[in-house]
Amino acid sequence: MNTLQWILLGILAYTAAAMWLRNRGYLPDAVRVSGPLTTIHTKRGRALLDRLAGPKRLWRAVANVGVGAALVIMAGMFVLLVANAVSIVANPPAPTGINTPQNVLIIPGVNEFLPLTVAAEIVVGLLVALVVHEGAHGLLCRVEGIEIDSMGVALLTLIPIGAFVEPDEESTKEVDRGGRTRMFAAGVTANFVVVALAFALLFGPVAGAISVAPGAAVGGTYPGSPAADAGIGAGDRIVALEGEPVANASDLSERLETTDAETVAVELSDGTTTEVERELLVTSVAETSPFAAPSNGSGGGAGDGASAAGVSVNDTVVAVDGTAVRTEGGLREAIAAADDPVVTLETADGETVTAPAGALVAVAEEGPFQAAGAPAGDHLVVTSVDGERVVDNDDLTAALDAREPGEEVTVQAYRTAGDGEGGYEWTNYAVELGTHEEDGGAFLGIFATPGVSGVSVDSLGMTGYPADYYLSLLSGEAGGGLLGTLLLVTVLPFLAVVDPSIQYNFAGFVGSNSAFYEVTGPLSALGDGGVFLAANLLFWTGWINLQLAIFNCVPAFPLDGGRILRTATEAVVSRLPVEARPALTRSITVSVGLTMLVALLVMLFGPQVLS
Repeated sequence: MNTLQWILLGILAYTAAAMWLRNRGYLPDAVRVSGPLTTIHTKRGRALLDRLAGPKRLWRAVANVGVGAALVIMAGMFVLLVANAVSIVANPPAPTGINTPQNVLIIPGVNEFLPLTVAAEIVVGLLVALVVHEGAHGLLCRVEGIEIDSMGVALLTLIPIGAFVEPDEESTKEVDRGGRTRMFAAGVTANFVVVALAFALLFGPVAGAISVAPGAAVGGTYPGSPAADAGIGAGDRIVALEGEPVANASDLSERLETTDAETVAVELSDGTTTEVERELLVTSVAETSPFAAPSNGSGGGAGDGASAAGVSVNDTVVAVDGTAVRTEGGLREAIAAADDPVVTLETADGETVTAPAGALVAVAEEGPFQAAGAPAGDHLVVTSVDGERVVDNDDLTAALDAREPGEEVTVQAYRTAGDGEGGYEWTNYAVELGTHEEDGGAFLGIFATPGVSGVSVDSLGMTGYPADYYLSLLSGEAGGGLLGTLLLVTVLPFLAVVDPSIQYNFAGFVGSNSAFYEVTGPLSALGDGGVFLAANLLFWTGWINLQLAIFNCVPAFPLDGGRILRTATEAVVSRLPVEARPALTRSITVSVGLTMLVALLVMLFGPQVLS
């Protein structure tokens, strides 16, 4: 059985046992069971809430702000959930890590994006979120004069999923509608306050004390690659190449491209030096690349009609037109020296594929290239600009940067001949360059793919970890403003799924990635471990509080959003010239709640059932 089936089996077993104990009267009065849900009740803590409720005007003012924010988020959640559910039904996506049911649970080890290495930090963040959320409900109960019957925690089987404050029903009915709404919105408001405090500390002094360690951070290596054969692996940092310091991953790539040595000395951060025998490992192949193997798909354009052979990820390119190559520079030189832009690549397993080598581009729907006659939407291979050889996307970018908007250039591009035999034909396009809106530079009107005709190679065979990018997010320097930063921070644990160009998720400064950072400044007295622990606690506390606050704004009972929806609907219906106001209120809230339930179920199980 798969993981989800084991989880469901465990829930059913727990439910059967708990219901049997309840029906036999073996459970204490403080423990109540309803299916797989268990609640534990207590009356302790009410005196503390009475003392904290003293400044009533202050708490009401804060809660009123929370009510406004909750109403806006509720409306947004309704639209978002319904739109996503409709999209899934209309065009079911393939199941991914994000939309599998077990990954909805905030349980390290069960949720594949929440590793056990940060289980303690996640538990602390969850406890803070639950205590603050329900504590705020209790506080506003006392501010509004509502009696509290009990407080406690809610469990899904044995897993804490929430806390609660149980107000007295009679005293709740005696409070005006505004007081009840403030009480319902208090938990969400408190969670957002915690988010603001946690991220302010994280983005400020804590992340400010962390810097990226020098060198190229190794996120991983390809199996059988030169780096893997040399013993280089995840968590290593390459700090020198041929005895010269390496600043970062970009510096390493540039040095490898300009170094023709087939064997290079690589020094790691632990002081060890290893000799690496370079080979051109294929690290990515665009689906529309004319060199792509059939398993990669052709996708149309320049890839249509490609020969049956082709290159795939993890292949090793060994020759161009019979000339042996082992380095990035050697590959470029061999392609540039070829008499014809159409070249033959040979791989280590003896396969060969012939296709045009240049910059693989997609023609924009509107732009100078399309206006010059290039078919909009087609994938072409640009091999020269004004007779200047273009080997890859970098060459094309350099050629355009050297020209001015309005200048007319001749662009040579290849596409399939359409003869079904893998042939290619070329066309010269006279293009008047446009002006790029962002920087004012020359604009061709294309979407370019990295590599040689969409094939990227690496003579070490390692993947870099984006340590500087993650630190820039956690310090608030990236993300396009506060809202953009919060959105990116929200998806950091599964960023590689949201943005496949980022190969690694971020679960905090833990495991091998902690070797990519170092602590500086006054906080260095706490040591790397102390500062990293503080950063992890702040990150997960803010992240979990944000998730809990947003989820509770879903307008469905028994969530806070559903309760706020009811009081807001009562306020509107009370002003309508109708007699059956309670029935109308009930119809609206039940309809919205059922819509939300169906939408959530479709989002959770739709990709598995419908795809």
